[in-house]
Amino acid sequence: MKRTRLVVVAVVSFLLASLFLARESYAEAQATKALLLFGGHDHKMFLGCLNCVDTSDSSVCNDVGKYGSDVTENSIWNDVGPYGSDVSPTSPWNNVSQHAPIIVDRDGKSYGYFSANNVHHDRTRVDWLVTILDYYDRTNDLAKTREKMCSN
Repeated sequence: MKRTRLVVVAVVSFLLASLFLARESYAEAQATKALLLFGGHDHKMFLGCLNCVDTSDSSVCNDVGKYGSDVTENSIWNDVGPYGSDVSPTSPWNNVSQHAPIIVDRDGKSYGYFSANNVHHDRTRVDWLVTILDYYDRTNDLAKTREKMCSN
């Protein structure tokens, strides 16, 4: 009887530990999903990956890449482009826009809109992105915002 109880306790402990580790692994997987940015009025224009490593071709932090350069037309860092200007209705930096880029993962799950407009109906709630957006809203300095977002 004592041995059976010990075995049952060991099995239950193992199952609970496995469940906890599985939940933790799932949470880690969720946290590391690529956050992809799509802009334009129809949100079909790919604008880059917000949390990919800065050497990735798709990273908004790759300053020599298509999405991280401050001179490519559709970069969020091009302050005269449709996605980097603070007066463009499709720019995340326009603090009154309702047409900011949307953040999704590869599965299509939405993480809200990447918008400096803090009253946007579905502004992202991802903490580190809100910090970046609020920083821009306070400073109105795109170069420093990029530096803050992209420095590891």
